[in-house]
Amino acid sequence: MKKNDVVTVEVTDIGIGGEGIGKVDGYTLFIKDAVIGDTVEVKVMKAKKNYGYARLMRIVKESAFRVSACCPEARRCGGCQIQEMDYRKQLEFKNTKVRNNLIRLGSVEEELLDQIMEPIAGMEEPFRYRNKAQFPIGVDKEGNLIAGFYAGRTHQIIPVPNRDCVLGVPENKVILDQILDYMREEKISAYDEERHKGLVRHVLVRYGFTTKEIMVCLIINGDKLPSSEKLLKKLTKIPGMTSITYNINKEKTNVIMGSKVCPLWGQTYITDYIGNVKYQISPLSFYQVNPVQTEVLYGTALEYAGLTGKETVWDVYCGIGTISLFLAQKAQKVYGVEIVPQAIEDAKHNAKINEITNAEFFVGKAEEVLPEYYADYAKEHPGEHARADVIVVDPPRKGCERSVLDTMVQMGPERIVYVSCDSATLARDVKYLRENGYEIRKVKATDMFPMSVHVETVVLLSKGEVDSKKIRVEFSLEDMDMSEFQDGATYTQIKDYVLEHSGLKVSNLYISQIKRKCGIEVGKNYNLPKSEDSRQPMCPPEKEKAIREAFKYFGMI
Repeated sequence: MKKNDVVTVEVTDIGIGGEGIGKVDGYTLFIKDAVIGDTVEVKVMKAKKNYGYARLMRIVKESAFRVSACCPEARRCGGCQIQEMDYRKQLEFKNTKVRNNLIRLGSVEEELLDQIMEPIAGMEEPFRYRNKAQFPIGVDKEGNLIAGFYAGRTHQIIPVPNRDCVLGVPENKVILDQILDYMREEKISAYDEERHKGLVRHVLVRYGFTTKEIMVCLIINGDKLPSSEKLLKKLTKIPGMTSITYNINKEKTNVIMGSKVCPLWGQTYITDYIGNVKYQISPLSFYQVNPVQTEVLYGTALEYAGLTGKETVWDVYCGIGTISLFLAQKAQKVYGVEIVPQAIEDAKHNAKINEITNAEFFVGKAEEVLPEYYADYAKEHPGEHARADVIVVDPPRKGCERSVLDTMVQMGPERIVYVSCDSATLARDVKYLRENGYEIRKVKATDMFPMSVHVETVVLLSKGEVDSKKIRVEFSLEDMDMSEFQDGATYTQIKDYVLEHSGLKVSNLYISQIKRKCGIEVGKNYNLPKSEDSRQPMCPPEKEKAIREAFKYFGMI
C-alpha cells in the first residue's frame, strides 16, 4: 500500500479516536468519518509499513450503525467526532474503550471486569447538553464576521451553521447574533491569530440549567471594549441574562482566557446546582459542562465512597469543590486540594453559601500538598500518621503523579474513588494501586460528552483481599495460620470487636502485623510480602491501638 492509492475496504472496528478501522490484504487503514459496518472507498493519505491513514471518498454501502448527522459541519468541526454513529453504538464503543484500556494497560483480568463493570450511563437526549461554549471569532474569505469552532487539530474556524450548535443551548444563537451585530455596527475587529491584530478573540457563554441564569464574557486583545453600552443594551434584553464581563488576553498564545476579568453589567458569576448543592461559577471557573451527567457521575462517586457520616475524606484535584461539597453532606470531614488559587477561593465560597462547615481546602499541586501534609502531620503528632478513610481523585488527563499515588498508599484509606477523564492513564494508575495493596471493586463509565470520543469513568478500589473464586491458591498445612483454631479470637471476631468499639475497619493484614509485634504466633507465610522489594500498607497507629484492645479483651495479651 502506498500514498494516493484508492481502495475499497470494509470497516470492521473502531479506533480510540472514533475512526473506522479496516484491512486490505492484511494492511490496516484508519479512516476518519467511517463507521463500523460501512463499506467505503478511501484514498490513502499516509502509508507506514504495516498501517496507514486514509480519507473517506465515498460510502459504497452504509452500516446499520450509520445515522444522518444533525449538523452539516459535523465532519469538519472538531467538537464532534462520531455524530454519524448511532448513539447506542457510541455507548458500546466508549464502554469497550474503558474496558480494553483496563485490560491492556491496567492488567485487570477480563473475568474480574465481567463481574464488577457496570453498564455505561448514557443520556436519554444526547443533544443540547452543554452549559458552556467558547466561540472563536474571526472573518471568512470575504471578510464577513464569523463565530464557530476550530476544525480538528487546527485553528481554522468552522462557522457554526446558523450560529446554533446542536450540543449547546438555543440561547447561544441569540447571544452570538447580538454580539456580531454590535461588532458590525461599531466596526469592531475580530482577532487575527497569525498577525496578532484585532480585538475580539472569543465569546464565552455559560448557562445555568437549573437557575436559567446566563453569563457572557468577551475575551479581547486589548484593555477595554469600545461602545460597550451599546452591546449591553442588546444583551440585557435577553431573558435570564445575569453576568456580562470581558476578559483581557493580550498574549500571543492559544490559551483562550487571560487572568483578568472586568465587569460590564450585573454579577461576575452565575449560580447553578448539582443535586441540592449550589455553586457560583465565574468566567474562569472549571465546572463540568454537562450538568445532567455530572449529577450521575458524582452520584456514582458518592455511592462508591460508601460514606456513613464518620469518615475523613480527601478530594484531590478538587477544582471549585464540586465533588468535595457533594461528599461533605455525607462525611465527617472533607479536605480538598487544587492548584488554582481562584478555584480554592470559589470552593471556600461555595461551601459558605451552602452552609457546609466540614470542608477545608488547600492551594497547591496535589503532588506537593498531599506528601507535605502527610510529613507535617507526622512531625506535629509524634507516633501518628495522617489518616484518610476515603480518598477521591479527579485528576487531569495525565492522571495522578506518582508522588500522589505513593502518599495515598501511605495514608492507607479503606477506599479510593478514582474519577477519570482518560481511561488510559486511569488504567496505568489502577495497575500501580493494585500492586500496592488495593483491589479494583467497581467500574462505571459515564457518557459526559455524547457525539465525541471522550468518556468519564469512576472506579472504586479498596484494600485487597484474596477472593477464592478468582484466584487458585496452592498451600500446605504449614502455610496456614493455625492461630484461628487455637485459644483466643478469630480474625473475624477481632474485626467485629474493633468495628463495634472504635468504628474502625481493620484487615487480616493489619491484625497479623500487630500479632507479630505482640509475639503472637502467626503462620510463617501468612500475609508476608511476596518479595523484599514489595510494598505493604502498614497498620496505622489508631488501628493498632484498637487491635491491641481487642487482643486484651480476648485474653491474647
